[in-house]
Amino acid sequence: MEINQLLKKGVDLIKDRPYTNPVLEATLLLSQLLNVDRIYIYTHGREKVEGAIVEKFLELMEMRKEGYPLQYIIKKKEFMGLEFYVEEGVLIPRSDTEILVEYLLDYIDKKYKDTAIKLLDLGIGSGAIALSVAYYRKNVTVYGVDIYDTPLKVANINKERFKLDNVHLFKGDLFDGIEGIEGIEEEFHIIASNPPYIPKEDIDKLQEEVKDYEPREALDGGEDGLEFYRRIIPQSKKYLTHEGLLIFEIGYDQGQELRDMLLEEGFKNIEILKDLQGLDRVVLGVYEKELKE
Repeated sequence: MEINQLLKKGVDLIKDRPYTNPVLEATLLLSQLLNVDRIYIYTHGREKVEGAIVEKFLELMEMRKEGYPLQYIIKKKEFMGLEFYVEEGVLIPRSDTEILVEYLLDYIDKKYKDTAIKLLDLGIGSGAIALSVAYYRKNVTVYGVDIYDTPLKVANINKERFKLDNVHLFKGDLFDGIEGIEGIEEEFHIIASNPPYIPKEDIDKLQEEVKDYEPREALDGGEDGLEFYRRIIPQSKKYLTHEGLLIFEIGYDQGQELRDMLLEEGFKNIEILKDLQGLDRVVLGVYEKELKE
């Protein structure tokens, strides 16, 4: 079968599925199976494809038709200009999270240019936040924590992929992951997290790709979606340095509640950043510690 014919078969399989870009997805998948780039697919449409690849391509497109995320099929997702390895068991990086990372890169340049600092990422997942900061700002030593094995495995794969020696990953439940680790008793200049923030009862209302295939534990923020913020915010004060930054990704309607929680715990300079749709996406605040005599 020719590339053009096979591509059309793939497009036809998913053309009626919501939240898809059939031509792009079929092209990405076929280019990966043939180990060529997308341009090759467009310019070699009459080339024959061997039977084993035809069969594999159609099998994978059938999975996509059922809602299985493309990123898990091709095992990658671009984020901040980097190609992250992903697999089932980690949340797929979203472009919305780039708002948080871009803020951090700018913040580090303004406040800590050429100064060695430390960042802690709670719930590292694939490593999208932590590894992007570590890749683009070599003056930052990054510590990442996750309670689950798969995210730590995937983040370590990405750490090696990007050749990062300024990243250290630990297993544990939020701050418990760094308790007692030799060499990191000092405080952090930045604590970042994209915790689970979907209210439990709302998860089943999400699109199929998310609710049926992405890890529920990375989505479920408890009854009101705020469970992890309630745990992290008060505990973070022990681990932040004076004028340390605490920054979260949040749900589209959680900005005011998070502002109030941060204020109640004594944080200053609180900001809520909007996404491209004008919805709440990131909240941040600075903690001023009483300096020791």
